[in-house]
Amino acid sequence: MNIFAISDLHLSLAAPFNKEAPDLTPLYKPMNVFGARWDDALSRLTSNWQEKVTAQDVVLIPGDISWAMTVDEAKFDFDFLSALPGKKIISRGNHDYWWNGIGKLRTALPPSIYPLQHDATEVGDFAVCATRGWTIPGRNDFKESEDRKIYDRELLRLGFALEAAAKLSKPIIVMLHYPPFYHPQAGSGFLDLLRQYPVQHCIYGHLHGDKSSAFEGTVYGISFTNMSMDRIGFCPKLIANCS
Repeated sequence: MNIFAISDLHLSLAAPFNKEAPDLTPLYKPMNVFGARWDDALSRLTSNWQEKVTAQDVVLIPGDISWAMTVDEAKFDFDFLSALPGKKIISRGNHDYWWNGIGKLRTALPPSIYPLQHDATEVGDFAVCATRGWTIPGRNDFKESEDRKIYDRELLRLGFALEAAAKLSKPIIVMLHYPPFYHPQAGSGFLDLLRQYPVQHCIYGHLHGDKSSAFEGTVYGISFTNMSMDRIGFCPKLIANCS
């Protein structure tokens, strides 16, 4: 079994997926309004996924999955995602407004899609945990009056997720939507927490475009990677092979 990751799918299918002509599938919010790199995104994602991922594999998706406002509105998106090979483990992004109650989601979503929210699950040789994260204090976009409360809450939630993962007694993969920090020297509360647990991989998304906008690489023994799909070529990226 292989573990892959890809983030920020930003799906917006307005009808069932057209297998014969993927790019003729109607979209209510096509992402190429944000640049030509998103042209043919659905067909590229589909062909790359089918080439790389098998039914025995797992794909981690840390947020911004659908533009829909409710689970019902996201039906065509989740039908599309469910039909792709492998089990999908998802977590929430800042644009996932349809995400409303983990218990309801686990009942409503197709069997091949499993949502994580401040908790953990066992995936082969690893424990996988997730929370959304938030923007980091000290950045220009951090507003103390608006963001501090959310940031502190997300720190608590990451702590809950890591504790749940630690109980599984396996190396940990952490799914965050926001980057946990931007530069190792500056750090963050998220990075401080990650360093307290046997985390091997931390994957995130949220950022598009400039690849220098957040840290990618290994520091403190943890591998950090931005999995936004336009950054990784619309192709699920291999994280680990499990025995």
